[in-house]
Amino acid sequence: MAIFEGSFTTASTLKVGIVIARFNDLITNKILSGCLDCLKRHGLDTSELSNQVDIVWVPGSFELPIAAKTLMKKKSYDVVIALGAVIRGETSHYDVVISEASKGISQVSNENNVPIIFGVLTTDTMQQALERAGIKNNLGWNYALQAIEMGSLIKNLN
Repeated sequence: MAIFEGSFTTASTLKVGIVIARFNDLITNKILSGCLDCLKRHGLDTSELSNQVDIVWVPGSFELPIAAKTLMKKKSYDVVIALGAVIRGETSHYDVVISEASKGISQVSNENNVPIIFGVLTTDTMQQALERAGIKNNLGWNYALQAIEMGSLIKNLN
């Protein structure tokens, strides 16, 4: 029986793309910071001159799938991380944005055989988003760990 798992010790060999939404940037900047901290502590070069990590900013979470798709056509990545924050309001806009963003990200990942980590916070309140972006726990760190694991797993399976 063969067992395949991702590795956290080979992270320094990964090429990572990050697509991030500007909308709710109070939250997304904190998530990005946690994400980059984790990648750096696992051996990736996250400096501005890095050729290991690329960051693409988009207006909102709805635009994450097309940016991820375009990014992957331009350059080869082992994994992409999609970061955003969608906070429920008084209209159904929240439901539309999160539904289309999640479907689009999944579709792009499957079409390109590249894992895309779904790092889009979906919360009912700004307080909940802040808690997940660093007050209690920075989920950006978790998204980066998922990226390292999935990036190395798919790289090893190929």
